[in-house]
Amino acid sequence: MSETGHRISVIIPAFNEENSVGKVIAELPKNLLEDIIVVNNNSNDNTSDMALKEGAIVIDEPVPGYGRACLKGMDYLKNKQQVPDIVVFLDADYSDYPNQLMDVAGPIINENYDMVIGSRELGNREKGSMTFPQIFGNKLATRLIYWIYKVRFTDLGPFRAIKFSALMDLNMTDLNYGWTVEMQVKAAKKNLKCTEVPVDYRKRIGFSKVSGTVKGAFLAGYKIITTIVKYM
Repeated sequence: MSETGHRISVIIPAFNEENSVGKVIAELPKNLLEDIIVVNNNSNDNTSDMALKEGAIVIDEPVPGYGRACLKGMDYLKNKQQVPDIVVFLDADYSDYPNQLMDVAGPIINENYDMVIGSRELGNREKGSMTFPQIFGNKLATRLIYWIYKVRFTDLGPFRAIKFSALMDLNMTDLNYGWTVEMQVKAAKKNLKCTEVPVDYRKRIGFSKVSGTVKGAFLAGYKIITTIVKYM
């Protein structure tokens, strides 16, 4: 258990992020963490080697899918002898600022929130770090969540923290693009105590497999909207 008095684990899904995943791990506050789990999601580069070099635990999920990789990380944690109190998710592309982890986890530790979303909308966002479809999609999705579920979010950002017990109760199922919004919609339906904190965001290292293509952006947007409606 860390000096925070809480067991905090980090899950980092990673697909071909050999140039960035090591930087992400290196900047995490390791003295405050129980473990760092990198889920190698069908990478064909040196992602695993770079993660291991920085001291992460690497597990493989050979079938592509962001949600699938997150679920694989959760399976690893729930089978530990001592499960974590808090799980933090962030991306492997170095667009998030790993040293802001305690800003994201802090409201759970200090104010007993169940889930905290790191909001890029509230933080400082480097110009060009998010595409127009991402910005528009976030605004539309969070507005729909408010209209339907009466819970206000400003972002579907990947940098987030949640109590492990609450996460398990959500019964997460999405295997790809709808993972983040599924978590927020189900948290709203279950009346979890949620909040947002500002997080900074910069241009990612490498090429986005989702927002970097028209097809990927369209499919992600479609999945996000259908997921919001699905749980009405």
